[in-house]
Amino acid sequence: MDADVVVIGAGIVGVSVAVHLAQRGRKVILVDKRAPGEETSFGNAGLIERASVVPYGFPRDLATLVRYAGNRQTALRYDARALPSFLPWLARYWHQSAPKRLARASHDMVPLIAHSVSEHDKLIALAGVQPLVRSGGWIEAFRTPEAFARRRAVCEPLALRYRLDMKLLDKAALEQTEPGLAPGFIGAIHWVDPKCVTDPGELTKGYASLLQSMGGTIVRAAVSQLAQSGSAWRVHTDSGEMAASEVVIAQGPWSTQLIAPLGYRIPLVGKRGYHMHYRSEAGTAQRFPIADCEVGYVIAPMERGLRLTTGVELSSDSCPPTPVQLERAERKAKGIFRLGERLDAQPWMGRRPCTPDMRPVIGAAGRHKGLWFAFGHNHHGLTLGPVTGRLLAEMMTDGKPFTDPAPYSPGRFA
Repeated sequence: MDADVVVIGAGIVGVSVAVHLAQRGRKVILVDKRAPGEETSFGNAGLIERASVVPYGFPRDLATLVRYAGNRQTALRYDARALPSFLPWLARYWHQSAPKRLARASHDMVPLIAHSVSEHDKLIALAGVQPLVRSGGWIEAFRTPEAFARRRAVCEPLALRYRLDMKLLDKAALEQTEPGLAPGFIGAIHWVDPKCVTDPGELTKGYASLLQSMGGTIVRAAVSQLAQSGSAWRVHTDSGEMAASEVVIAQGPWSTQLIAPLGYRIPLVGKRGYHMHYRSEAGTAQRFPIADCEVGYVIAPMERGLRLTTGVELSSDSCPPTPVQLERAERKAKGIFRLGERLDAQPWMGRRPCTPDMRPVIGAAGRHKGLWFAFGHNHHGLTLGPVTGRLLAEMMTDGKPFTDPAPYSPGRFA
């Protein structure tokens, strides 16, 4: 055997799984066609989202659905040509977003969310990447009193129930907290418990370096096929073959391509998202990531500059990137955030791997011994990477899982 475990996928989830397995004495090979942290883990808003105890559900109110159907919103855009291929998945997503089902999804996600910051903190300390991480949380900002009031009515009970540190900011308090903002927001909600990362790709690379320091191996290669041979798994790549007793699939939105030939049909959709960096023209540096909630984008202070991350785009993999959402968000954000020149030659595009029931897929594949899944973390891959690594490693090494893994079982899609 070349290793005890081959982990396929070097994003934040795969790297975290590999680190936790190495900590438990397993010989690990981490393989990906790209270097660690250079796909979806590279381009997010950098939030370790301790406060997101309720998943992003499908809108249920008619007014929002009508707005989205017009396809002119910044928060959501769809390619009409590709929409028919998404309809079965969207129907399941809508079904799972009914109030009682969404509440159940929230209940199931709380154990992972509750440990998200603490599990990151452990790896941050071991990897020595503290300069990349800031405490203090993030801000939801609002343009109208009506939207602010509606969101406040939802968030205040959540904060009490889950003991989250939430501060209400009126216009004056927001200006004091973020004095570099131009007028435009009338109030905000400041979630204090989360942490923010100023370079998510570098954080992932830091965890990958930690893996190497623990004896793990990183291989740059594209995996083309998996085959079980007796008690071994053969992992075929474009640079050769490797064998291990166990394999973990952690390829984010590309995971289903590898497991489909083995008979697994997991309903996974890659929601597109874009980002662009800007030079700040504000006299005072922005302190926290800020979501413009009524428009649908986030501005986060990063090492490279102010990063604008867009909402969701539904489009097929064969369709080229489109600048529509980014341009819409840029027009809305430019004045308030004092955005200067663009710093990237082209917008970055990534794919968020999403399941219709808003839970990740973590656990044993089911029909093949030694095959494990860790993907489908929806909008919270960065948040849930280390806690997923811990949970799966405990399951794989006969440790007692810190929480019941049943809600995340691949078997729920059998």
